[in-house]
Amino acid sequence: MLIELFTDYVVHRKCLREYVEVRKTINARGEFNDAKLILAQDHLDKLKVENPEIYEKMYEVLGEIIKKDAGHKVEYPLDFIRAILHMYKNHKTPESIYEEYKSILEHEFQTLN
Repeated sequence: MLIELFTDYVVHRKCLREYVEVRKTINARGEFNDAKLILAQDHLDKLKVENPEIYEKMYEVLGEIIKKDAGHKVEYPLDFIRAILHMYKNHKTPESIYEEYKSILEHEFQTLN
């Protein structure tokens, strides 16, 4: 149930801060701790304001990955958040993260680690 809820929040661009609060009522652990999810939401908010084109492209790639459905459905929202967490870290630009994330489309069954 938790992964379905997480997927809904990620795919439909819902606030991950709200997801953190909802998850607390479920009493289940997810892949990311609260602090990482809040950081991911901060990065998404920053990206949406500072680079809306990359923000939209990231979600377009996520949509393509879901549509392609290479068999690792659970990993799709997790990979998306992993990519978002790498933005603004170690001098990585949103553009470079987007290019890395987009490369998943070229590799069937590949996920980010």
